[in-house]
Amino acid sequence: MSTSTMTATPTHPDEARQRAEEELELSTLNNAKGKMSGIATGEDPAPSIPTGSENTLPTVTVREESAADLIMEQSRQYDALVPDGGWESWAMVACCSMLAFWYVGTTYSWGVLQAALVDADLAPASTLAFVGSLAVAMLSALAMLNSRLLPLVGARSMAIAGVILMSLGQILAGFATHSVAALFVTAGVMMGVGVSFCFMVISITPAQYFSKKRGTAIGIVYAGGGLGGAVISLALEAAVKRLGVPWTFRLVGLVMLACCLPAAWFIHERTSFPKAGFIDWSLFKSWDFVLLFVSGAFATFPLFVPPFFLPLYAQSLHMSTSMGATLVCLFNFSSAVGRILTGLISDRLLGPINTLCISLIITAVTLLVLWPTSTSFAELVVFVLANGASNGGFFSIMPTVVGNVMGSQRLAVAFGMIVTGWMAGYLMGAPAAGYILAAYGGTDAGARAFRPAVFWAGGMAAGAAGLVVFLRFQRSRKLFVKM
Repeated sequence: MSTSTMTATPTHPDEARQRAEEELELSTLNNAKGKMSGIATGEDPAPSIPTGSENTLPTVTVREESAADLIMEQSRQYDALVPDGGWESWAMVACCSMLAFWYVGTTYSWGVLQAALVDADLAPASTLAFVGSLAVAMLSALAMLNSRLLPLVGARSMAIAGVILMSLGQILAGFATHSVAALFVTAGVMMGVGVSFCFMVISITPAQYFSKKRGTAIGIVYAGGGLGGAVISLALEAAVKRLGVPWTFRLVGLVMLACCLPAAWFIHERTSFPKAGFIDWSLFKSWDFVLLFVSGAFATFPLFVPPFFLPLYAQSLHMSTSMGATLVCLFNFSSAVGRILTGLISDRLLGPINTLCISLIITAVTLLVLWPTSTSFAELVVFVLANGASNGGFFSIMPTVVGNVMGSQRLAVAFGMIVTGWMAGYLMGAPAAGYILAAYGGTDAGARAFRPAVFWAGGMAAGAAGLVVFLRFQRSRKLFVKM
């Protein structure tokens, strides 16, 4: 046999080697694997070089599918090397949970301070809701920038900067309680930038230490936020009565700094974060990503309506301010439980996408059915326990869903882009509910005036749930499958 003959017709070992490489690279995309093996016909195992007679369009499609699939394969190989436990991993969870305790707890308890400022005739609820919403909206507005910044400065530096900004924002807000504009700068922008830094750190860093237990670990991290909301809401109510609103702000800032600064110093990444641009436009070619992006944007509109407006709703039913604060406390406590349960259910029973579906469906049903018919304290307790659990579950399961669908190697940039899509809901969700409430008579018109705003929030949650259900059955039409 001549040399030219050997070159034209590959030997059996060459074919076996080529098939093995293709199976490794395209193990999760059988369709792309078939295309690749159809193109690769010579001794060169790289199938992306077309012959002169081939149409180049299918080759480009194969390259794109291959690149996406290789990222997923690299993500699986990376996940196989993580410790998935150990003292350092769980210590990282504890430190991230401390940051969540304060930044989530403080933002979720804004309704208590908002009610006190409304009673002081500083501004109407619809205006003050913008201050609390702005602090959370900054989380989304800076998400893509922070996903780029995190690999450059590291988790520790970003966490420390976030803690300092949050604490200063609260302390300075104590000197700004007679000016809405000053509250926007301090409790809104400064607090919001700090929140955005801490949010990115606690959402991405724990994922480096866990694989099979990732949902549980992130659930515990975010459960700290729910627990923080429960504790801080009651503490704020007591502090406002004893110290007044200005010193309540200052006290929160000082205690936050003392608790969070040591935790932020301990936080560090296990390996360097993959460097990426601000936006990966190729992600929008994936229907899975588009559905996650849009459903998340819808879902964030109603999420802050209950904690921001429950104190005012309780007052419209002639309940005391303490009962309103208790409802916020129960909401946040249930949120903490829901964040842990969604992680456990995701890891052990249903998978992240199924768990997200259930969480959004419960949010929609409770807003459309339970809250509008709740006119007593006991009925409101049932609502806040159910809605709080599903509300917290959304936040804790989303990083796991994004990592599962898009791959852990693209988690930072993909999650940053998705969180950016939440900005409109964060910024306008609670204020829009406030404007709808005002259009129907405001808090003086009684509980009925709240129903249009609640129905609007429930409709947004139902739309988000429908999109995630579509995503789930697009990936698999089997009803009983963990995914």
